[in-house]
Order: sequence, then structure tokens, then C-alpha cells
Amino acid sequence: MASAEAFRAVSRAWIRCGWDTKYVYGFTWLGRPIIQLPDDMLRLQEVVYRVKPDVIVETGIAHGGSLIFSASLCKAMDKGRVIGVDIEIRPHNRAAIEAHELFSYITMIEGSSIDPTVVEQVKSLIDPSETVLVALDSNHTKDHVLAELEAYAPLVPVGSYILAADGVMEQLAGAPRSESDWSWNNPKAAAEAFVANNPGYVIEEPELPFNEGIVTDRVTYWPSGFIKRIK
Repeated sequence: MASAEAFRAVSRAWIRCGWDTKYVYGFTWLGRPIIQLPDDMLRLQEVVYRVKPDVIVETGIAHGGSLIFSASLCKAMDKGRVIGVDIEIRPHNRAAIEAHELFSYITMIEGSSIDPTVVEQVKSLIDPSETVLVALDSNHTKDHVLAELEAYAPLVPVGSYILAADGVMEQLAGAPRSESDWSWNNPKAAAEAFVANNPGYVIEEPELPFNEGIVTDRVTYWPSGFIKRIK
């Protein structure tokens, strides 16, 4: 068991078991449900800390946990703000987010993340000189994520990232609460198609700032999810 290969195999089985048992639905961040793997969020905070964005754009709000997570990083760094987009912000979630101590860091926009008017609204809130990091976690079909990537990737400067979350769907076709087309109709496929047609971007695992072990793979719902702009 003391090998990176064994860890990879066990992790893959753990990911599937965790999906079947809804493990990811047991976490909150500063009081709001986040519905993300802790491992993913810990890796993401290192990326945010290294990039130190002026603006974090997130598509997909749900209960608001990810917005609050990003806002807490902005507060800790004393830099940045968060723009969240969702096609439907349910009244009880909006009320809870607006009542949160960190709401002053957050702007919410209701509408489809690929609606041109919504995209323009997001752009209008960002100065061209600002550093932007984007996280896509709304509708997870390949076509929708690809459209999001085309719309929001130009906001990301060289050295920053646009994240396509939940490419794990590729591994989960046939699992409970899945669809048979998830093997190809998923954010990972969108990310791969995007970088194939946009040479200024690459799928690149963020560097681990500290690692004394032999494991380099993330235990993740976001395989091939970090897309870095390189030119």
C-alpha cells in the first residue's frame, strides 16, 4: 500500500463511494453549505493566495458556501472581492448570504452565466487592470462549460487560472444520481476541448508549495480542472 499507485487506486474507489453516500454534502464554510471536497478547497486556497486576485468570479452559487469561502480569503489577504452568478438564487439562500458577516465582499448576479447580457454585467464590474481568477461550477454539461470558458477565460490574465469544477463526472457514469452520458458530457471534456483550440491556455496542476510525501495526485472532484493562462 505504500506507493503512489496504491494511493491513486484507493482514492478513486473512495471518490466513488463518497459520491454514492453523498459525503460531500456534509461540509460548511463559516456557516454556509459548501458541497465541495475539503481537499479541493484547500488546494484552491493556495492558488488564490499565490495569484492574489483583485476579483474572484464564480458561476454557480447554490447555498453560497463557495462565495463565503472566497470572501474569507479576500478578507484574510486584505485584498479582493467576489462576484457570484447563478441562474436562480433562491430567496432563502440570498437572505442567508446577504446576512453573512462577509457579504460586503460579495456581489451576486442572477441570470444564466452564458447569457451575453450577464457576461457583460460581470465585465462591467471589473477594471481591465485588475487580476481575475474564475471558478466555473454551474451547469456542468460540456457545451455549457465550454461556452463559459469562451466567455470568461479572456478575463483571466497570464499566470492566473480559470477552474472548471466537477470533471469527476467522467468517472461516475452509472453511479446513483448520474446520467449515462457523463462519460463524455462533463466539464473535464469541455476543459480539454477549450485548451485544444486556445493555445494561450493549458491544463496545469497548481504547484504544491509543500509536499514531503510521495503522492502528487489530488484527491479531487476537479480532475483536469485548473486551466492556466500562459500567454
